[in-house]
Amino acid sequence: MSVLGEDDDLEVQTGKKRIRPALLAAFCTVLLLLCCGGGVVAFFLDAARNTQNYDAGCGNGQLVDAAAKMPSHHELSEEQVRNAAIIVRVGQDMNVPPRGWVIAVATAMQESSLHNLPDLGARNDHDSLGLFQQRPSTGWGTPAQIMDPQYASRKFYERLLTVPGWERMSLTQAAQRVQRSAYPNAYAKHEQLASTVVNSLTGGAARAAGDSTKLQCVSGDQIAASGWTAPVNGEVGSGFRTASRPTHQGVDLIVPRGTPIRAAAGGLVVKVRCQAHLANGTDWGCWRDGSPSVLGCGWYVEIQHANGLLTRYCHMVKQPSVVLGQHVAPGQEIGFSGTTGHSSGPHLHFEVHINSDPSNNGAIDPVPFMQRMGAPLGVKA
Repeated sequence: MSVLGEDDDLEVQTGKKRIRPALLAAFCTVLLLLCCGGGVVAFFLDAARNTQNYDAGCGNGQLVDAAAKMPSHHELSEEQVRNAAIIVRVGQDMNVPPRGWVIAVATAMQESSLHNLPDLGARNDHDSLGLFQQRPSTGWGTPAQIMDPQYASRKFYERLLTVPGWERMSLTQAAQRVQRSAYPNAYAKHEQLASTVVNSLTGGAARAAGDSTKLQCVSGDQIAASGWTAPVNGEVGSGFRTASRPTHQGVDLIVPRGTPIRAAAGGLVVKVRCQAHLANGTDWGCWRDGSPSVLGCGWYVEIQHANGLLTRYCHMVKQPSVVLGQHVAPGQEIGFSGTTGHSSGPHLHFEVHINSDPSNNGAIDPVPFMQRMGAPLGVKA
């Protein structure tokens, strides 16, 4: 099985220009790091610290008490967490699904850093106020109303609920349909921290599906409130870096040939290619099945997500359904399972990489990661 980056000497065609994948991946990584303020590593440390109390659940079904003691978060003050609690509680009272809570909290993180901002004078963006930087002049309410976090949260949810299909949109798409921001791609970088905060306030509801009164753990092709979903429903065959395959950088999910493969989360397609060759360098191609003697991923796709995350999907049966540079929503079909490249039978080889980790190309075990995202792998089709 190939590891991420082993074919960086090969070029990818995009329009009339050819871009080396290594340069493209590096550009995407640098861009994301700049957007995140260099806090990618801090985020994952924070997420690890704040998952221990609710990893086992998918939401306790209890209403959030914004006046109670708030859970601690490495990157957020008590005031910021309390404002997030108000946003979540309003969503609960309105029976908005948990996905909406994550979108709302992430939006407030981008707009105000979860501070209830008053008029900042010369530093104000027009007449924007409050947690969501809503503007009285564009119909959000009076200044006094917008400065009430409960009112501001309710107005955000009211507009979100009018957006057709918002539950299956990427966070950026859904938030932008409500906010009309000048920086529409900025929301995505807050998605996982927002999920962590929602989880800590609700006993794990960011990993759940359903409305606020009927939370249940995600199964099948459902999208968790965190915005993640399993790419296929199949048992785990070969695991991550096992004793017999120490360089195996992902997991093999056993599914029949032709099973639809879904994007595990929203993101940008940064690689679509066929990689199948013999040990002597002879091209094998992806128009036929591979075998254990063939090297490479066969037909495969890589998707860049927020916070420096990247997912890879290998051994597709035919050319993928997506193209380089395409933005995909969570759960969007990107191709079909097969056995092209280095493969002994139909399955999906699935990898997760943290690009900020310089060791081993940042590959991490997808099983515990997807469990934390509320989209567990290993479910039999």
